[in-house]
Amino acid sequence: MPDRVRLSERILRISDSATMKAAADAASLRARGRDIVDLGPGEPDFPTPDNIKQAAIRAIEENYTRYTAAGGSLELKEAVCSRHAADFGTSYTPAECVITPGGKYAVFGALQCLVNEGEEVIVPTPYWVTYRDVTAYCGGICVFAETDPADGFALTAQLIEKHLTPKTRALVLNSPCNPSGHVIPPEEFEKIIHLTGNRGVWLITDECYAHLVYEGRPFSAASVRGAKSRVIVAGSLSKTYAMTGWRIGYALGPREVISAMARLQSHSTSNPNSIAQKAAAEALGGPQDFVAQVREEYRRRRDFALERLRRIPEVRCHEPQGAFYLYPDVRAILNRSGVRTTMEFAGQLLEQAEVAVVPGEAFGTRDHIRLTFAVSMRELERGLERISRFIAGCME
Repeated sequence: MPDRVRLSERILRISDSATMKAAADAASLRARGRDIVDLGPGEPDFPTPDNIKQAAIRAIEENYTRYTAAGGSLELKEAVCSRHAADFGTSYTPAECVITPGGKYAVFGALQCLVNEGEEVIVPTPYWVTYRDVTAYCGGICVFAETDPADGFALTAQLIEKHLTPKTRALVLNSPCNPSGHVIPPEEFEKIIHLTGNRGVWLITDECYAHLVYEGRPFSAASVRGAKSRVIVAGSLSKTYAMTGWRIGYALGPREVISAMARLQSHSTSNPNSIAQKAAAEALGGPQDFVAQVREEYRRRRDFALERLRRIPEVRCHEPQGAFYLYPDVRAILNRSGVRTTMEFAGQLLEQAEVAVVPGEAFGTRDHIRLTFAVSMRELERGLERISRFIAGCME
């Protein structure tokens, strides 16, 4: 009998992604012939724009299939810096940019390069699932700053300040927030930046959904005067250009940190896909009409889904200001139906009503579920009707 496999302590600190599990469970039932409405994934339902696809085809035809520099091609770094400058008024150079295999790896790399064993990382709740696990993997300690659902999960500098200690090394922010859709106002972002800067705390700002803002203009923390020296931007093309499967992200920050992230990447993933880098350069440097068009379509879907969801008795849901998720409060159903957790709620909803959502426990809250409106209107209608019927049955 072989000995039981002994895994490293650091890998045992992290769990499987709850969002990936929800997608896998839905796919498994679909493969068995079930008619699943999948409102779980955080993925645009639009195809990648044709000009981007054509750039990838040209890259293949021109044999652009070899290694690039581990931290990405100069062409793409220049495109990232130019687009960020045009959109947010920043002034990064290619030496302050690293191209990563997806935005998730930018967050991973930044935390690995900045956080030591036992240092604290402030993570507001609700949070994207990866922040907690990546912090644990590098030996850091997550300090959760709980926002108030009654206030739309608003995050303030005052709340952050309450959680600062001498051990605080970094603060991870996501605006617009996945899952809540909350957008930090620019004036509040400035207060947070000044607070963290004065305390010597790194700010890692995840801009995955930065262009999906429904009121006002997109904003980057890096545009605040004096912020560059203590801010790491984690960016992604996945949601903005419907390029989730292409796996291209980036980080912007001080040269020393960016160099360290590229060094880590050289021994882990090596360079991002060369063909996808060519496509990404076209996405950033080409026409931007697609971004505005999908934002308006998401706004239309948001308004429809929110109105429909609010018709369901006992369900409460604030209006998301950005991203493409609704995060309704279902505690009344939990209290009266005998379903104890949103994990159980999501499991029964999938099995009985054939609708996939993500339970709030994945994001650090107990009373909510996350559902996406980045699906067709037909799927939204079907899914919300099934949710309404399921909840009605729970309340009988």
